[in-house]
Amino acid sequence: MTLQERALKVAISQLGQTEKPLGSNWGKPVQDYLKSVGINFPASWCMAFVYWCFEQTQPVPNPLTKTGGVLDAWRRADKKYRVTGEPQPGDIFIMDFGKGLGHTGIVEKVDKTFVYTIDWNTNDSGSREGIEVCRKQRPKSSIVGYLRYI
Repeated sequence: MTLQERALKVAISQLGQTEKPLGSNWGKPVQDYLKSVGINFPASWCMAFVYWCFEQTQPVPNPLTKTGGVLDAWRRADKKYRVTGEPQPGDIFIMDFGKGLGHTGIVEKVDKTFVYTIDWNTNDSGSREGIEVCRKQRPKSSIVGYLRYI
């Protein structure tokens, strides 16, 4: 099993986890996700969750940039890990909403038009500032690129 497949398996195991209280960007297990990148206060946690998922694949060293910022992770990733073509399961998707705001998650599966993902800090409407870990369907056209650590 590849590193990405193991990280995806970890992400799936967290489906249904929520902030406590809802809307707070805090509470267990969100605090653990944030702590994995050195954040000890309520904050957007989608990139921290990705880092945490890869961290759980020990004993393999975590190759991701240790950051809570989605666009920071994209900019700082070695070019060899950036993919702008067809995604595959386990890839980290990157969305850019402008003004420094991004969103991320892990690709679960792909079809011709959509990327099916495990997202966090989202909700049923697909917000980048939600309350839970859940499955989402996103148009490929909404994604800037992917990080692939295999």
